Amino acid sequence: MSINIMIVEDEPAIADLVGVYLRNENYKVHIFHGGEPALATLETTIYDLAILDVMLPDMDGFSICRKIREDYFFPIIMLTAKVEDIDKITGLTIGADDYITKPFNPIELVARVKTQLRRYKRYNHAGNDKIGSDFSERTKNEYDFAGLIINKDTHKCSLYGEVISLTPLEFNILWFLCENKGRVVPTEELFEQVWGEKYMNSNNTVMAHIARLREKMNEPSRKPKFIKTVWGVGYTIE
Repeated sequence: MSINIMIVEDEPAIADLVGVYLRNENYKVHIFHGGEPALATLETTIYDLAILDVMLPDMDGFSICRKIREDYFFPIIMLTAKVEDIDKITGLTIGADDYITKPFNPIELVARVKTQLRRYKRYNHAGNDKIGSDFSERTKNEYDFAGLIINKDTHKCSLYGEVISLTPLEFNILWFLCENKGRVVPTEELFEQVWGEKYMNSNNTVMAHIARLREKMNEPSRKPKFIKTVWGVGYTIE
């Protein structure tokens, strides 16, 4: 059964590039350069996911997202050239499932598409009918979000399809942060849970291991995408 993906993007070069990468994954791609023609196909095509540009000539991506969410549950990923937090908040509040800022790596976008499709499949299988909820996949043995997959049974971790070689301590740090995704984990708690020892205020062990983890994940130290520092408190993963 083919997977249908809607792309609404008014820049042909970007739309075609994304289309090439998605077709290489055997997805059936439907490209539109405006919101109206895309919405007109909803009654005749069963879509599994939509990628919506925020800035379009006829109507913005947020409006398209709202219209889709009136009747459909499939995942929506928003594309935008803006970086303001208010845009991200707006998109997620009205029912988008993910958000990526231009310019972006097509491989990362494909990884996010795969993650959303996996969540959607399991979400539908469970019969849950909530719209606009957090579909983050949390199981006992594996976490999978935004291209990062970590499995406790195999003790393996991959990012955007590439395996990351982690030491046991690095793996345990990342696993604990994933278990507490969205929550700021105090440095003291992280140390005591992973190392099993009493934390000392002058201990820089956690900071050193976090720096090494970011290096292995090719995360920029100033603006990391995954492991973020909350100064004076601890770390969080998003």
